[in-house]
Amino acid sequence: MIRDALLVAGKDLRLEWRSRVALNQVAPFALLVLVLFAFALDPDRGLLEKATPGLYWVAVLFSGLLALQRSFSIESADGNRDALRLSGLDPAGIFLGKVMAVGLQLLALEVLLGIGVAVLYTTPITGWILLLVTAMVATVAIAAAGTLYGVVAAGLRVRETLLPLLLLPVLAPVLIGSTRAFEAALGGTPSEGWPWVGLMGVIAVLYIVAGVFGFGPLMEES
Repeated sequence: MIRDALLVAGKDLRLEWRSRVALNQVAPFALLVLVLFAFALDPDRGLLEKATPGLYWVAVLFSGLLALQRSFSIESADGNRDALRLSGLDPAGIFLGKVMAVGLQLLALEVLLGIGVAVLYTTPITGWILLLVTAMVATVAIAAAGTLYGVVAAGLRVRETLLPLLLLPVLAPVLIGSTRAFEAALGGTPSEGWPWVGLMGVIAVLYIVAGVFGFGPLMEES
């Protein structure tokens, strides 16, 4: 399963590196969202600083949707999804590989957005340990949930609009938890953020377990 996961993750990452879609489209979109938020809240700099954690994770979530849609649109071209089913790869390995590929793209995007927040919002970055752990756990939760719901929507003609409708409601707890944890880290009270990290960790584990056991049947039905 791990070998298959590494093969799938390597395939997806090589395709993204060659196509430059994440670099040329997803990253500029994410930065544009931050710039628009800065313009919208610029008259009140105090409000902008308070809203920084929420704005950051909204930008990550919206940009993550583009990366997730891209991950499954690759398989939709030229019957690649059927080839993937017939490849003999472990479905759980395929799921974990796609989670790894999407997760690494999200982490790179989060680093870029973190730099953007520090520059555009002039937000002092504190509580590094809590920030890093929150980003890791939230990324796993978003990637696992997105991959699981992505395969559900992959076989439908309206998958581009259906995926956000399916995914955004179930990721609301992750958005809330990551925002609260970032608020605690930036506010100098890390102890208040760790319970939210624990909640997101439970959500991430649940989606990983559901994906490992359910991705195969969902892929056959899609």
